[in-house]
Amino acid sequence: MTEPTDLSIRELKRKFAEKSLSPSEYWLALERHIEAWEPTIAALYAYDPEDARKQAAASTERWAKGGPLGALDGVPVTLKELIATKGQPVPLGTAAVELIPAAEDAPIAARMREAGAVIFAKTTCPDYGMLSSGLSSFHKLSRNPWDPSQNPGGSSAGASAAAAAGYGPLHIGTDIGGSIRLPAGWTGIFGFKPSNGRIPIDPYYLGRCAGPMTRSVEDAAFSMAALSRPDWRDSTSLPPNEIDWMDLDIDVRGMKIGLMLDAGCGLPVEDEIRDAVIAAAKRFEEAGAIIVDVAPVLTRQMLDGLDAFWRARFWGDIMALSEERRNSILPYIYSWAKGGADISGVDAVRGFNQTYEMRKSCAKLFSEVDAVLSPSNPIVSYPAEWASPTNDPARPFEHIAFTVPWNMSEQPAASINCGFSRSGMPIGMQIVGPRFGDMLVLRLSKAFEDWTGGVTNWPKRPS
Repeated sequence: MTEPTDLSIRELKRKFAEKSLSPSEYWLALERHIEAWEPTIAALYAYDPEDARKQAAASTERWAKGGPLGALDGVPVTLKELIATKGQPVPLGTAAVELIPAAEDAPIAARMREAGAVIFAKTTCPDYGMLSSGLSSFHKLSRNPWDPSQNPGGSSAGASAAAAAGYGPLHIGTDIGGSIRLPAGWTGIFGFKPSNGRIPIDPYYLGRCAGPMTRSVEDAAFSMAALSRPDWRDSTSLPPNEIDWMDLDIDVRGMKIGLMLDAGCGLPVEDEIRDAVIAAAKRFEEAGAIIVDVAPVLTRQMLDGLDAFWRARFWGDIMALSEERRNSILPYIYSWAKGGADISGVDAVRGFNQTYEMRKSCAKLFSEVDAVLSPSNPIVSYPAEWASPTNDPARPFEHIAFTVPWNMSEQPAASINCGFSRSGMPIGMQIVGPRFGDMLVLRLSKAFEDWTGGVTNWPKRPS
């Protein structure tokens, strides 16, 4: 039998409307579920079940009167800790930040409240969101529900763990180099990074996006109508759209889809991942798509240039902190950042210019194909206590070679589960579309999910 905590957004809305389940009843079931899981995976920050009960009670009253506030009324949601909510501090995952309550909701939080969602917690991230790990100097160590000895990835670490453990159907993460798709791949969930500007963010930063992290493609699509509403605080925010986000049907016959199995640099792809992605590509081929092998879009020079630029920028951000506060940053991150002190302004700009090279490389590829399939991650898993898949601050970005180019090219990309390793850990496949081709990515993802049946054996909560 399906447990209440496994219900999709569509199922929840139907039950709320027919009054066979109220938002309050659902929340109480979810609260018990979270209490059983949270000591093991530590996915949440600022968890407030009492306030969630109040929000759910208000939603229950609205549904009883037949007047839900919006499309997500009564649906529990978490927001990544980096997404500001009024009155709560934004620690940025680090013990170095002074805890000052946010003055207002960020765009995403505002959209969720307008839609009636029950915001019950923030989710954890590593220091400054600069790691693909559940390790933080401020939060407890977040772990992977499939195997708590393993890492959930990051920087949307808590969001991916919460989604995989079934903390409700919707979790919102952010992504600047793979921070939605990498943890989605390692936890078996669906993670969607839309075209830059599709979901307004504040503060803005080069390549930074936000997106849904869910157990199914449809749940992610359901959230997009609310999340994609424009907001003046993000000057890159796209105009109002009339996209039917639930129109997920597609015929792939004749589509030319690139298969990228070599990222061009970084960690080599493990055999189990390569085999799973090849098998997934064959599904598209069997459905009538034309699968063509494509070369990498990333080079060592591009990745190293981005590393230099990020180090210099980050060092500039933290050098004004007191020595005591700087020393409270996670040592891995601090060690990496200190390298920025020796990078000249000229070299930092040269590094930044490599983002344009990524953009050109991605654009050239998409002049030849309609979409791209690749691994989301190059390796199956790594220990929970590690700061990154290499655990080496001198080689911090060896795992993002498949994901980061699409942030710089502003293209939509998703990670969807395409199998499991011999060790039982999930394997993620990345699906990339052309700029503004958000619906294409969602439709291709839904088609693949329909062909495979999606993940059905989610981790069971601790007894």
